[in-house]
Formats: sequence, structure tokens, C-alpha cells
Amino acid sequence: MNRTLIFGCGYVGARIARRLREDGWEAYAVTRSSERAEEWTRAGWQAIRADVTQPETLADLPEVDVLYFAVGYDPRGAATRQQVYVDGLSNVLRAMTGRCGRVVAISSTSVYGQQHGEEVDEDSATTPAGESGEVCLAAERALWDWASGAGQGSATMLLRFAGLYGPGRLLARLDALHRGVTMPGRGDAWLNLIHAEDAARLAIRCAERGRAGRTYLGSDQEPVRREEFYRQLAELAGAPPPAFDPDADGARGSARGLNKRCNGSRTRDELEFRFEFPTYREGLADALSAAAGVGPAATPPDPESAPPAASQERP
Repeated sequence: MNRTLIFGCGYVGARIARRLREDGWEAYAVTRSSERAEEWTRAGWQAIRADVTQPETLADLPEVDVLYFAVGYDPRGAATRQQVYVDGLSNVLRAMTGRCGRVVAISSTSVYGQQHGEEVDEDSATTPAGESGEVCLAAERALWDWASGAGQGSATMLLRFAGLYGPGRLLARLDALHRGVTMPGRGDAWLNLIHAEDAARLAIRCAERGRAGRTYLGSDQEPVRREEFYRQLAELAGAPPPAFDPDADGARGSARGLNKRCNGSRTRDELEFRFEFPTYREGLADALSAAAGVGPAATPPDPESAPPAASQERP
């Protein structure tokens, strides 16, 4: 039986665990929560209580075929982003040196700082525009430092996700649309997205077919303007058309430009990956049907999800 160890078994990580378990894998899932550990045990997973910021809790991790690091930042906790992303990843990699065949580390498209509608791909310059992106980039460097040194025995890959969406992640926006609330930010800013189910499938595909030392980009096939995304969501939900205020506090979308547009075609070709939800149109329809109880059961956001909300694009 193949074995996988998943750090950050939340919105995407739980989907990875579920899919691998259905395929006959033994899934080890790490959490700090005793309640979540009990839930995972009932699901047939092997729950491990540990904290990536506490190296002593990582001493007895199992040897596995694939390690997924998909830890997100919990703003309610005492640890900083640096301690979770950079130090936490380094702690896990040290503990798993010589104990995992392949490593897939999840990062974020927030490492790209382009702000004027430029197209970016796996090889584009990484010049983050904010603290969260800078910390994600520092974590990426820690990953490659390990891979080129102590981790040379493991095939290591990096997967940058665009904004995650899907069941359980649109409810607040739906409520705002129905109430006619003006959304802070620019309507003409670009969104780069990936449905949570496709994100899980892509992470698994990366472990199966990815090449050691490669960076992959997890974004669907069509960047979309925020106004188009929310107009489609409003039409599907029977809500009024969206309105935007670019000068509001907490506004999304660059004041200097129209943000970047992610092109993950090389990743799709190299991994021979086909999206179940190739654009936001198919993904929104699925998310709404799931929220209405028609499709797959909705999965609520989780603080251990990956990537963290503060570090990536969000609708």
C-alpha cells in the first residue's frame, strides 16, 4: 500500500487525502486539533497530532512515498507567517529527510508582483508586492535549499496555486450580492482561479508525473475580471448585478494597474492534466449546486487549508 503524509489537511489537503484514500493509499494527516484528529480517524485516515512550529512534535513521523506540505496560516494563532511558512516547512523537511520519496510543496501566485495586466508563467520574475507574498517566496527558497542539500534523495516539486474557490467559499459573497452591497475594489482587476477539486487533482498529478526541481502553476484556463466573475455569480444566484468601489477600505485590485494574468499551459501540458472545471463558469455552477445540496457536500473553510487566504488571490 502506498503511503502519503499531508500537512495542512484543510480545504484542499482534505480533498487530496480523500482521493488518495479512495485509490487505496494509506493517508496520514497532521493536525493540531484533537477534534479534527477524531474526525479523520472516522474517515479512515491515520491522524497525527503535531505542530509544524514545534520541531519536537515531528520526531516520530512515518516514512512515506509522498509528502504534501499545504499548511495555511491561522491568524487566530500565536505563530507568525514566517514561523508557519518558512520555519514550519523547514522543520518538516528536516524531520522527513530520507523518509519520503517525493515532496509536493504548495505555494501561492502571490509571489508574482506584476500589477499591470502582464501574463505570468512558471518562469516569470517573482517580486512580491506585499508581506504575504514575500513570506511565501522565502518558503520557496527554503524548499529549494533543502532539495539541493539534505533532501537530494527526494524528488521535490513546487506547486503555486491561484485563488481557490468552490463549495463553502462563496456564501459570504452570495449574501452580499443578494443584499446589494457594494464590493470594495476594482471590478476590472484580474482574478486567477482554480476550483478546489481541480487543485487537489493537480497536486496528486504533480506527485505522479512531476519532475524533480520543477515549479508548476495551478491556475485554470481563463483569467477573469472581477466584474465578470461576480456578474456570472449573481446571474446564477438570481441576485442583482454587482457594484464596486475602488476607493473603499480594504479594496481588492491594484491601484496602479490591472494585476497579472496567470498562464499555466506549460504545467497542463507537462503533467498531461485536464481540468474538470476549466473556467470559472463551470466552477461557479458546481459550487452553487453543491451549496444547494445538489452536488458534492460543501466543505467549509478551515484554518489549516492551503494556501492561506492572506497569501493568495481570492475572488
